[in-house]
Amino acid sequence: MHAPLALAALTLLACAGTLHAEERFPPLAPEQMTPEQQAVARAIAAGPRGGLAGPFNAWLRSPDLADRLQRVGEYVRFKTSLPHRLNELAILLVARAWDAQFEWYAHYQFAMKAGLSPAIADAIAQRRRPAGMSADETVVYDFCNELLTTKNVSDATYNAAMARFGAQGVVDLIGVTGYYVMVSLTLNVAQVPVPADSTVPALPK
Repeated sequence: MHAPLALAALTLLACAGTLHAEERFPPLAPEQMTPEQQAVARAIAAGPRGGLAGPFNAWLRSPDLADRLQRVGEYVRFKTSLPHRLNELAILLVARAWDAQFEWYAHYQFAMKAGLSPAIADAIAQRRRPAGMSADETVVYDFCNELLTTKNVSDATYNAAMARFGAQGVVDLIGVTGYYVMVSLTLNVAQVPVPADSTVPALPK
């Protein structure tokens, strides 16, 4: 990585301190980071995310874990076999299941850009089964909702997902669900706030 890019990556994290001072894990300035933390911060900021928002500031306290998790996250978000719209639907279901406000805030916007209907997202926010879902959206909703609420899926739900997405798709669906559970847990414990100027509808209590 070129030096200016490395500096920019670390500066992004340092500047976050003025935005999220109430977090339980105070943002780390570059000079506060260990060499291991600096390396992970640079890798995250230089990747497809382009920054260190969300769980990454907390994860940097365990840089080896942070690096392993961010690599999984890069796959399940950007390289998965699932269409982006369906992947974001799964993430919204996880955010709602864990009442993860920052995750909902971030991925509501990604879901809209990916073409998910606002009506589907709004129904999920209200803990209602969305009406008017496409066939593939229905399979993802049923699989993730059942997995999150019952901790397993029925044979019928599993078979429907296998028929629609194949074995890799099913494993990728499990992967995105599990990864974003970890993200939600981190965001909730770290108390990462939604920006005050957000226009995304917050999850109701």
